[in-house]
Amino acid sequence: MILNIFKPPALTSFDVIRAIRKEGAIKKAGHAGSLDPFATGVLLVCLGDSTKKISELMELKKEYESVMEFGIITDTYDAYGKIKEIKPVKRYSSDLLERLFSKFIGKIMQIPPMYSAVKYSGVPLYKIARAGREVERKPREVKIYSLKILKYESPFLTFKTTCSKGTYIRSLAYDIGQRLGCGSYLKSLTRTKVGKYSIQDSLFLGDLGSYFNSQKFYGSCK
Repeated sequence: MILNIFKPPALTSFDVIRAIRKEGAIKKAGHAGSLDPFATGVLLVCLGDSTKKISELMELKKEYESVMEFGIITDTYDAYGKIKEIKPVKRYSSDLLERLFSKFIGKIMQIPPMYSAVKYSGVPLYKIARAGREVERKPREVKIYSLKILKYESPFLTFKTTCSKGTYIRSLAYDIGQRLGCGSYLKSLTRTKVGKYSIQDSLFLGDLGSYFNSQKFYGSCK
């Protein structure tokens, strides 16, 4: 069974797994692509034999709606980080922003943030960052299928991204801010879709008890 879970803010993806295991007395469960603790939205959780499909599910396209704030740079590239720099912000024209966003569509090389699970010499980058160190990261190829500006009220910009696995929207926001020269960080991030799984159909953690006791879950693998 594959559950489409709405991950709330402040919880890690593994916190969600632990909650599901506890609530449903489930022994075998895993997620198909983690979300940062500050992020919300679609988290696919596989139960029982469905865990064999995790690799397949991780290949699916992801869709996100995000808000970035210009003029502030944080060490994590998101709202949970410490502010490293504050810069003046201009009022940018729609044409300028549209042209800039178009340059990030397609296959791009992206440097993962220090606060990420990507490994450096076998050690996750976030552990190195927590020790107060920063190391050079190799850029990785990702694909941005679409990048659309939804709303712009300086210094905030709301945008929608459809992308491949391995894409860091935090890095995307950081890179856009660097191109503009004012810097930026990701204020909020919501994953709205993974493949055919949409946020409109997500199951909230608070509803797990009734779901596991329902006829819909009856007979599924625990």
